[in-house]
Amino acid sequence: MNFLTLDLNLLRVFDTVMVEQNLTRAADKLAMTQPAVSNAIKRLRYSLNDELLIRTAYGVKPTPRAEILWPSIREALSTLEAAIAPSSFDPSKAVATFRMAMADSTAALWMPTLITAFEREAPHMNARMVPLTTREPRPLLTQGDIDIAVGFFPGVVAQLSGGQGAARSPIRHERLYSGHYVCVMSKSHPLADQELTLDAYCAANHCLVSFSGRAHGLIDDELLKMGRERRILLTVNQFFTGGKVVANSDLLTVLPFHFIASTGMSDALVWKELPFETPDVHVDMLWHERDARNPAHKWLRDHFVNMTHEMFAPLAEMKKSGNPNLN
Repeated sequence: MNFLTLDLNLLRVFDTVMVEQNLTRAADKLAMTQPAVSNAIKRLRYSLNDELLIRTAYGVKPTPRAEILWPSIREALSTLEAAIAPSSFDPSKAVATFRMAMADSTAALWMPTLITAFEREAPHMNARMVPLTTREPRPLLTQGDIDIAVGFFPGVVAQLSGGQGAARSPIRHERLYSGHYVCVMSKSHPLADQELTLDAYCAANHCLVSFSGRAHGLIDDELLKMGRERRILLTVNQFFTGGKVVANSDLLTVLPFHFIASTGMSDALVWKELPFETPDVHVDMLWHERDARNPAHKWLRDHFVNMTHEMFAPLAEMKKSGNPNLN
């Protein structure tokens, strides 16, 4: 291949197809017809002497050569775009609708502050909440069903943070907050004014918050390692529901500490440290590469980061002060 004769427009088409993983969506993004996109990829295949993209039932799949080339091509295009068309974004004039996926308690915690920012700074922006029923939001992001996902996605983030192909994934992520799980119960629970031992914990009845409805969770995995188990009397798919149930029953539940306030029932609940170790809870923000350079989307991501700093400083003080009902 002679670089001097290479049509650099083909690289922009290639980049968009790699982001979308679909010729039709890429054509829409580029304001081209699908045959024109296919022809551009065909010309680039000839120039680079590689198939580059293989059709599948769900779109296209890059070859190993395409995966190696893409990060360098994307970086070069980003540098050129920044040099040629530096943006001056004015949120007060921007018109955008963001579709967000997050658990109910996450939304309750972040949304009031975000909507206040919309009203004050970006009056023409809107938010649409999409139910989060899985800890695998990548298909929703890839298919363009949502613009951002916020939550606890341990398996996804582990894959994106390292391992083969992580740098070439079109999904981007940023950590917002790290916390831990606590045991939550009503103030009238028999264990509310007692030490929470492992035996007492396992002997109690439990409410499990499970997005999928599966009656087995991370806590059960930790108990299994110790040869213990608990009785899950009820499974619900919302943290708010879990808080409401335990506030009015003798069930225990486990919640991320920072979500207790978002249940709206803090005064009716008691939290205690679990009598065994559990993995930390990491709240991450995920988005698709197609939106990385979108100024409105970047404004949104920056707000999530800034909101997190403002919200969790008081929660850290709350954790230090402890719970008046906690032994």
